[in-house]
Amino acid sequence: MELDPLMRLEPPVDISRGDAAAEAAKELSKPVYGQAGDSLVARIVGKVLDWIGDLLGNMAGNSSDGHVGLILLVALVALIVIVVLWRAGVLRTTRSTPRTVFDTDKPRTASAYRSQAEQEAAAGNYAAAVRSRFRACVAELTERTVLDERAGRTAYEAVADAGRAVPALRDVLQPAALVFTEVVYGNRPGTPERYALVVAADEAARKVSTRMLVQG
Repeated sequence: MELDPLMRLEPPVDISRGDAAAEAAKELSKPVYGQAGDSLVARIVGKVLDWIGDLLGNMAGNSSDGHVGLILLVALVALIVIVVLWRAGVLRTTRSTPRTVFDTDKPRTASAYRSQAEQEAAAGNYAAAVRSRFRACVAELTERTVLDERAGRTAYEAVADAGRAVPALRDVLQPAALVFTEVVYGNRPGTPERYALVVAADEAARKVSTRMLVQG
């Protein structure tokens, strides 16, 4: 088979130990890897680069044209890229979780959630208390017909719907919804201060009367 003239003129690919390490370092210095922001990952990458350099140095002694070393370099860099991106979360499959107020289609009564929240707060479990008290708040608004019964409503949707029915509620519900979302779905710690914001929202919900409802 006749070779392409350009292929005949192309010199064999050769790569030294220093060039290989430099190419690997150049690839891994791109911003996307820096965004990983993990010193442990950086140390691991450094160790692997040293290992690549040593390994290529040994391979160079057994390869006449450097092709084996080049293939090995590409494979190792690809492996490092995959590990770093996975560690940074880029390659992880994420599934959005509906940040709903209730985890059931049949919520309990407001008083039941409120009693549970008070017990959790007394035990120092403010993360659970925030969750239960905000559920008490939304259940209270539903019982008072400020909110209609709707499965799958998020905390912010509850604020928007309640704010349209009773605009005065919006300012006190908004920070409570933020606390609920951050603590329940953002893994932020529950604290007495955050719990107090949710209690204030619940207390406001308990004072709503039908005369305050905006007629559409």
